[in-house]
Amino acid sequence: MILLLDTSTPICRITFIDGDWSVTENWESGRELAKGLLAHLEQYLGKYNKAWDDLTGLVAFKGPGSFTGLRIGITVLNSLAYARNLPIVGETGNDWQTQGVQRLQRGENDEIVLPEYGAEANITQPRK
Repeated sequence: MILLLDTSTPICRITFIDGDWSVTENWESGRELAKGLLAHLEQYLGKYNKAWDDLTGLVAFKGPGSFTGLRIGITVLNSLAYARNLPIVGETGNDWQTQGVQRLQRGENDEIVLPEYGAEANITQPRK
């Protein structure tokens, strides 16, 4: 089963694809993405009678989008790929899901996905 994740906006999109079966869940993460992403992934796996061991590949939407959202989502997927020895690919554009699944099916593996923010990060300086 392939996990596809888009955390570029406050609405986190989580898709599972297993053969002809697929489902997408939207979660309004707001400021809770870092705190709740893994718990929501586990909740959705359980909802569809799936487990972490069912994962065979990961596809990350790598941007453009929210600096913090992309950084958190892609870090979680990179960590899962490393810990579970899963192939991971990152894609951009409107057809990112199709392109990512096709790349996994061809046996491709980026090993580490880096975000593409679409612009320089706007990091504010501490006030002190």
